[in-house]
Amino acid sequence: MGSLVVVEIADQKMASAPDILVTYALGSCIGLCLYDSLRKTGGLAHIFLPKSFGEIGRKEVYKFADLAVGELLRSMAEKGCSPARMTAKIAGGANLFSFQSNDIGGRNVEAVKEELDRLGIRLVAEDTGLNYGRTVEFDTGNGLMKVKTAGRGIRTL
Repeated sequence: MGSLVVVEIADQKMASAPDILVTYALGSCIGLCLYDSLRKTGGLAHIFLPKSFGEIGRKEVYKFADLAVGELLRSMAEKGCSPARMTAKIAGGANLFSFQSNDIGGRNVEAVKEELDRLGIRLVAEDTGLNYGRTVEFDTGNGLMKVKTAGRGIRTL
């Protein structure tokens, strides 16, 4: 059994088999997993907002979908992963409050998908939207993403 590598909000981490990447309490945020199956290496970003604005410091890159997706891809490529082999899985993007007319979760999902498409990364699975939070565990040994939800069980993608 490998190590559990925790990804905080507006952050990213990479790991290789047999390690597990995990991020907790995704509400409107997106958990984005990129995976290179040949190298058995994954990256997980916990993305907070769809678009960046103004000057962005180096530590804030993973907060925004329009920057985080490309930065995670670049970081993985620097470790020898091939963008041509990479696939993506996403979870989160909930609209937790019925009174919230500005669906930030839906906008986050859309922004991440736009960036994946722009970068030529194939989205192979998702568990997004609705009105509940999620925790994501990503197994770098087999590329499976477990999405855990309170009262709704575990879904494996």
